[in-house]
Amino acid sequence: MVTSDGPSSNLRKRKSNPVLKSDDVLNGRSTALLKVNAVPTEHGQEMDKKLDEHQSYEFGGPVGVTAMMIGFPLLMYYLWICLWYYQGKMVHPTSLSDVKPFLTRMWEHCLDGAYPTKFAWTTYLGLTAIQLFLAAFMPGVTQNGLPVPSLNYATLPYHCNALASWYTTLILAFGLHMTGIYRLPWIVEHFGEIMTVAIITSFACSSIIEFGGRAFHWGGKPMRLSGVWVYDHFMGVSLNPRIGPIDLKMFAEVRVPWVLLFLISLSGVVKQYEELGYVTYNMAHMLIATGLYMNACAKGEHMIPQTWDMFHEKFGWMLIFWNMAGVPFTYCYPVLYMLRATPSSYQFPLIAQIAMLFTLLICYWIFDSSMAQKSNFKMQQQGEYHPRGAFPTMPWSVIEHPTYIQTKHGNKLLTSGWWQFARKINYTSDWIQACTWGLTAGFNTPITMFYPVFFLAVLTHRCGRDFEKCALKYGDDWDEYCKVVKWRFIPYIY
Repeated sequence: MVTSDGPSSNLRKRKSNPVLKSDDVLNGRSTALLKVNAVPTEHGQEMDKKLDEHQSYEFGGPVGVTAMMIGFPLLMYYLWICLWYYQGKMVHPTSLSDVKPFLTRMWEHCLDGAYPTKFAWTTYLGLTAIQLFLAAFMPGVTQNGLPVPSLNYATLPYHCNALASWYTTLILAFGLHMTGIYRLPWIVEHFGEIMTVAIITSFACSSIIEFGGRAFHWGGKPMRLSGVWVYDHFMGVSLNPRIGPIDLKMFAEVRVPWVLLFLISLSGVVKQYEELGYVTYNMAHMLIATGLYMNACAKGEHMIPQTWDMFHEKFGWMLIFWNMAGVPFTYCYPVLYMLRATPSSYQFPLIAQIAMLFTLLICYWIFDSSMAQKSNFKMQQQGEYHPRGAFPTMPWSVIEHPTYIQTKHGNKLLTSGWWQFARKINYTSDWIQACTWGLTAGFNTPITMFYPVFFLAVLTHRCGRDFEKCALKYGDDWDEYCKVVKWRFIPYIY
């Protein structure tokens, strides 16, 4: 049953009954998740209980997650060495007798360029401390998250001030660079050292948070545990660990990875200008792309509490490592390559540069507005929607008369706006943006395409995970939804 609502202003004025039965939903009432009762139907609560129990292993189970926890850091070192010391060439032993010398060379490169120096510790922990301070004290808006089943459907408040913190960070970075206290090129010049500190910090944080969750229920009671330590450490123990007003999971998703990734891009731009006397379009494209992405995260921070990551994903090694180390130190590979290569090896003709910029901006608009459409829709249904005109506000960010499928669970599945074209339309635009990032370094080494290739694998896997959970949660209503919105995340293809 696909139905529609009126304008969002009307949604906030509706009242709901204190207790909502499944029959109420089937009879057409659509107030299941308004803040007044803040719970799904009885049927929905039963489904939520199942989702909050360990159902099956993901990511290849204990063996798979162990391989990732060991393999990802090693891969990051290897790819950095190839870019920094071998201009992107995929180096390898030339024979069996060369294996030991090869490993020795790799170790020497790590000692030479990735040893965790005092400067690196100061840079990474200093930036993190500044972001924590800004998150605690900068002005912003308070946004309630979705009702959390494990908290008896209570909603958690989130202090959303990433936009003010982001602009403050830009001013601070400019001031430190101009005064010579901390020059921006130092970031890429000490890239390997800072990366090592980030990896060590992520492992330490995941261990501390796991201990706090098990011993003191920091972030809520341990949930969905498998009983296998390495797997539970990877997936996480608790849902929402906090320090005062700061939700650490949301902090890790926004403040560390994307701020640092932008600063790495900015560092590359400044260093290239100082060395060449100009900035290539390809390097500028990375700065524009990472800047747009960080700004989108900052201005849309109040929408993050409505996402699956905040509502369902536990805060374990997977999210901690990837946000604190993986994102900022792998998505920037084109910057590293361009700093070590001659511009003629990667620059494109003007028409190609225009096409790249046009593609980036169009896909950014789809990404930004589609995320806003779904988040605003969820906030409308919850009675928590408050328009926010943060720059830049994209056209078609709010659907005035949304259509949806009302589920027996109590939720609504959006079927209009960008979401009529694919169930993960945001993934489509996000991935195409990633492709333009990778293409900035030309076609000289596969390493610079790491982000789009890895991201495609992540998105495909994420689709499977999400849809499996939705099928369990919504049952027949999910089947109906899939008939209405046929495509997963590439319209008419997949």
